[in-house]
Amino acid sequence: MNVLIVDDAADIRLMLRYALGHLGFSVAEAASGVEALEILESEPLPDAVVLDIQMPLMDGLETLRSIRRSVRASSLPIVLCSVKSREVDLEEGRRLGCDGYVTKPFDIDDIVEAIRAAIARRNGAAV
Repeated sequence: MNVLIVDDAADIRLMLRYALGHLGFSVAEAASGVEALEILESEPLPDAVVLDIQMPLMDGLETLRSIRRSVRASSLPIVLCSVKSREVDLEEGRRLGCDGYVTKPFDIDDIVEAIRAAIARRNGAAV
């Protein structure tokens, strides 16, 4: 399974790359929303995207909006990952089309479960 991790924090990307890689995932990384959009327009699409919300320049919600408007990447499963845990934040993510939401700090099992559930939902499988 191929996953794109989008987070401006290098330590989060490193931890996720290591942990997911150890579980058999192939992991690509982007340090910003802009970089993520470039990857999604130019490289083979991943099976899912894990997207931080709080990033400079283009935050995760704007990145999510852009992905959902993209002809090429609009149906990608996207899991938001953020320190924001208020219900209003969760609702905004859902309204914009995220397929899962995990709050930081997180357990790697929560990320893996959210990725798999997001992919299953996008593929029409029962979750």
